[in-house]
Parts: sequence; structure tokens; C-alpha cells
Amino acid sequence: MPLQLALTVDRTSRLPLAVQIRNSLRELVEDGTLRPGARIPSSRQLALDIRVSRSVVVEAYEQLSAEGYLESRHGSGTAVSAHAHAPDLTSTLVPPDREPTPEAMWDLRTGTSNVVDFPRHEWIRCVTAVVADASHQELGYSPPAGVPLTRRVLTSYLGRVRGVRSRPEDLMITSGFAQGLALICKVLLDRGHTTLAVEDPGHPGEREFITSSGLRPIGIPVDDDGLRVDLLEESGVRAVLLTPANQFPTGARLSQARRERLIAWAREVDGYILEDDFNSAFLHRSDRLPALQSLAPDRVVYAGSASKTLAPALRLGWLTAPSELMASIEHVRAGWDIGCSGLEQLALARFIDSGALDRHQRQLRKEFHRRRQTIRHQLETCLPGTRLTGRDSGLQAYLQLPAHIAEQPLIRAARQYSVLARGGRFYTMTDTSRPPALVISYATVDCTGLAQSLLALGKAYREMPG
Repeated sequence: MPLQLALTVDRTSRLPLAVQIRNSLRELVEDGTLRPGARIPSSRQLALDIRVSRSVVVEAYEQLSAEGYLESRHGSGTAVSAHAHAPDLTSTLVPPDREPTPEAMWDLRTGTSNVVDFPRHEWIRCVTAVVADASHQELGYSPPAGVPLTRRVLTSYLGRVRGVRSRPEDLMITSGFAQGLALICKVLLDRGHTTLAVEDPGHPGEREFITSSGLRPIGIPVDDDGLRVDLLEESGVRAVLLTPANQFPTGARLSQARRERLIAWAREVDGYILEDDFNSAFLHRSDRLPALQSLAPDRVVYAGSASKTLAPALRLGWLTAPSELMASIEHVRAGWDIGCSGLEQLALARFIDSGALDRHQRQLRKEFHRRRQTIRHQLETCLPGTRLTGRDSGLQAYLQLPAHIAEQPLIRAARQYSVLARGGRFYTMTDTSRPPALVISYATVDCTGLAQSLLALGKAYREMPG
């Protein structure tokens, strides 16, 4: 079957035709339009398509092959080389190295979700019912802010489980947390903000994402009571992004006194707080406070998503914001896209209304609690002198190591025992005074795997000097 390629030549240009073809093809490879392995037309076919001599195309192909951009395959024609340069189009919010190396048996790095237990049958039932019942209007374009029914259901749900005080009109469905953060950054820029405070330690990908949006992230240290609001007050910023319910990665909970002081700060500087409630679904009842938003709906933008509670592939998130701020967010959103999949939004609404989401989260809470207890019980035996910080909930464990243990040598030694982990410094922005630490995710490793991986970590730990 003849292949086609969108390529033209300028016969009035001083550049030879072979050079034009070579440059155009090279650009298509370098900007990612043609990916490694992509087949391209034969020299004969391309010459016919753009009406040049075949020898001109052959010359261009031979030069690109010599440069490593193209390769000829016997019986399959010409294709973009598997080793050709292509840009990294992965979002900074997604860990770049999620694939375990072949020699690693246990991957304890953060950034994962428990997709093994995704409730496939319940979700299929909801999707099937939605497709069967969808009206002509529901099969059309949804409002950019989201399907009205889903916004009502989510508003009620968040009020019930997190104490969020909002109206359906002030809630927006987004393509995951990433789009919500991008929208907020754009609105802050439009309002004259140049900086956004973030927790230190925190999510390194979020810091890169904020920088790429045009804002400058300012690290604010975290201690056992959460973000240091006193240092935030001294920073001069007027907006902050934080994880108050279960700080990532330390697991600290923002204390009640600091919550009140943070709200007072936001009102004093006429600023905003962006609350990332990424894993509150997995907090024990004893560890769970109402959302920070419940204290100040006029100053807090509340953000959540289905990435950790269901699956990242759904790309469903939500924002609630003060009415005047939501108007600006909707204005920006209208210029970006025309909303998320209406059918998936309706499926989520049915999934919530049926009680399936509550049941799923309850099961995951129990399982994650068992996994955390496995870490706690193994700690003294495998990593003596190490302290598990934070409360007894969440998706990761922050293990504060004895002062004499160096993080990187321990991480390298752990790899030799088939364990992938990250040190506390990986998450640190500027606060280098923190003791050495390991951050262990148990989102995708069961109790048996955790016990085995901690025993392997213990072997690496015992090799450390001191």
C-alpha cells in the first residue's frame, strides 16, 4: 500500500531540492511528528508525490540514513531509525522511571497507583448503564466545566466525605490534577503573581510543572506539624500549594493551629491556598480532618482526582474554587478545550451514587493499613534506628534514617538486592538540613512483597559504614 507523507518543496528556493527534503524530514523526526519506527514512503513514491526526480529523494534518504535518522529494512522499506532522537513528551508530573529495571524485583518508588484492584466489573456496569441511558443531549458536547449531574454528585460527595463547602457551579471537572494545576497557574499569572509557594520536601515534578507554567516555585520547609506557616509569612508570596491532610512525602498532617494561621495569612495578603487532597481517601478516621477548604471556601481552591482512588487512565479530576476565581478559571478553560469525556463523567457520577466508590475506598484503606503495619513491624529488625514519621495512613512511608547513614550509597546498595527506592533528598528543594531518609511507596507492593523487600533493604543497610 503506497504511504503518504505531508512534505512539500519550494522550487523558488536557492536550496537544492535534496537539501529541502532532507531538512524537512529531519525536522519531522526531531519535533516528534515522525516517531522511531514510523514507516515513510519509498523513494519512488515520494518522488512521484512531490514531482521530483527519484535520484533527488534517494540522495536525501541516503544522507539521513548516514546521520542516523532513517534505516532501510529488507522487505519493509524505509523507516525512522529506532535510535533517532525524539523529544521526551512525558509530563513532569509523571515519574520518568516507572518501568522497573530488569534486575529489580521490588519497585518501592512513589508515583504509582493501585490499578491491580481497579473495580473493573463495577465500572463496566456503570459505563454500560450510562451508554444505554444517555440522552441525545448527553451524547453531545458537555459544558467545559463539566456535566451538570456529575458536578452536583461530586459536590454532594465531597461535602459528605471531606466537608467541602461548595456549589455545583463552583466545581469544575478537569483532566486530572495536572490540568487543574495548569489552570490555577495561568489564572495566578494573569492576576500578577510571579511566585507560588510549595512544600519542601515535596513533589519535584510539580515544581518543574509550575516553573514551565511561568511561575517560580518557592520552597517552604515542612516539619512534623506540616508546612512552616511562619516561614511562608516571611516569603512574600501570595499563593501556596500544599498537601495538608497527609503531606507528601513525609506524611505529616498540618496542625489545627497552623491551619488557622494559614487561613489568616491568605486573608491578610489577599492570597489563595491550593489544597491538593491527593490521598485523603486512604486516611484512617482517626487521622482525618475535614478539608482545609471547609475553613475558608473564599480562600481555598480544593483539588482532587480519581488517579489514586481509581486509575490514572481515567483522567478525571476536580477543582472547587471561590466563585470569583472560578469565573476566571472557566474563562481560561474555554480557550483551552471543550471539556472532558461526558460519558466518563456520567459513569463516575453513577459509580459514586451506587456506593461503589465508598466500597472500593474502604477496601483499599484496609489493605494499605495492613501494608503500612507490615513496614512498621519490620522496621526495627531490618532498619534499626530508623523512624517512621507521620501518621498511620497514606500511600507512602517516610523513613528517617540515623544521621550516619548516607542516602545514595544505601539506595545503590539496595539496587544490588533488587530493590528500587528513593531517598529524601530526591524530594527536597532547598532544605538540606533534613536528616537522611528513605521514601517507600506501598501502593503497588502487597504485604508479602513488602516484607521481602524490607529484608533485602536490611541487607543493604547492614553494609553501610558506621
